[in-house]
Amino acid sequence: MSERIYVFPLFERFWHWTQAALIILLLITGFEVHGSYHLLGFEQAVESHTYLAWTLVGLWVFAIFWHFTTGEWKQYIPTLNKVDAMIKYYAFGIFTNAPHPFRLTRLKKHNPLQRLAYLGVMLFIGPLLWISGWFYIFYDHWADWGWEQYLSLHWVSIFHTAGAFMMLLFLIAHVYLITTGHTVLSHFKAMINGWEELE
Repeated sequence: MSERIYVFPLFERFWHWTQAALIILLLITGFEVHGSYHLLGFEQAVESHTYLAWTLVGLWVFAIFWHFTTGEWKQYIPTLNKVDAMIKYYAFGIFTNAPHPFRLTRLKKHNPLQRLAYLGVMLFIGPLLWISGWFYIFYDHWADWGWEQYLSLHWVSIFHTAGAFMMLLFLIAHVYLITTGHTVLSHFKAMINGWEELE
């Protein structure tokens, strides 16, 4: 027997899918800027990447405002409670049809591992990309600001690319974990219509 609960309001779904699309497009244009392949051409890729980055910054600012004004920021408070059970479930239990150790509710949408992963994105991967990207965007001003003696474009590039690979790994893991609901598409559907089906 299953029940349906409304978990994801409209703005949260809009924010989630818009962010996902922007991150995927940033990865595509960013790896072209890096020289991994030729799709748009270097100049167009740089221009598109910069535009997409500023759009994502705007979305994040708006989403942070929304999270704090609605109290949804509490969903991301990390906890170590049941982390070991979640690790065992994803490593073994999911393959033996073991019961899920976390029960999703409207007030607790993310299991302990998800909270830690999102915290890592928000406090490490995101800032690494934004700070290194900011240095990239304003590279032609380094001399004006007296920074050229302290910064190296080579190292800025390495840190930005490392952040991009970390974000790509997060995205791959995120897409895989979408399929781990009680049906392969149940989590995906919940991010479309807002309703999560629970066993």
